[in-house]
Amino acid sequence: MWISKKEIETLSDIVKGYTTGDDTDIRDNKEGAFSILKNDIYSLMESQKEQLKNTQKQRDILAEYMSDISHQLKTPITSMLIMTDLLEDADPDKQAEFIHNIKLMLGKMEWLVKTLLNMAKIDAGSVNFSKKKIRLSQLMDDVTPSVSILLDINEQSIETLNDIELECDKRWTVEALTNIVKNAIEHSPKGTKIEIDCGENAIYRWISVRDYGEGIDMATYASMFQRFQYSTNEAGFGIGMPLALSIMKGQGGDIDIDIPKKEKGSKFILKFFK
Repeated sequence: MWISKKEIETLSDIVKGYTTGDDTDIRDNKEGAFSILKNDIYSLMESQKEQLKNTQKQRDILAEYMSDISHQLKTPITSMLIMTDLLEDADPDKQAEFIHNIKLMLGKMEWLVKTLLNMAKIDAGSVNFSKKKIRLSQLMDDVTPSVSILLDINEQSIETLNDIELECDKRWTVEALTNIVKNAIEHSPKGTKIEIDCGENAIYRWISVRDYGEGIDMATYASMFQRFQYSTNEAGFGIGMPLALSIMKGQGGDIDIDIPKKEKGSKFILKFFK
């Protein structure tokens, strides 16, 4: 097959144009090696543009989270600086109190940075979720120790009603489920129980976390999954529930809520689509 010099020069100019943002479609339906070459070049350039878009998206997400981290760290850093300035001249009891508070703040700051960076990686699609078959009871074996102190303080208990096999990333799902359970504990009065149930239908398998608190309205429900918009205690940052949602969506799942009309409480449903 004979290819003219003009055709090669035209193709060369188009390829150079791709580097400056030109999106000329050079594909054709003709037969021959030259047409195959043009189609392959087009596919390669489109793939490269998509990769660049994904890279930019990841950068934007990371920049947004870094801005959040910077904003959220200003207050505790300022508080620690003030306590550090007062530390030298304070009496021994006050010094011990300042040191204790500084340690607490450092721990919270470390957790905040770690959590937000995890959320940034998940939202940017940089986390490879390793889905394996695991039963709810196995997940709860890891969740329960993390909330045992809260349960004791609130004189509450967890009751697991059923047990099925799910397909999910154990480590990340335990993180999400723990945050949902903590939320249920903090919204329930003393002496009550948190019900954990599970099941499946034709579309998804699910885990539900039911509390018997005062319940929430849909407006509050929406804010629960927005960073820094909702916290159940003064010391919280309001990122536990957003992290849970990011984890579920990262695995191709979702979190829904069922608000009973006649009974108190709320039921959060973690959905694992088939």
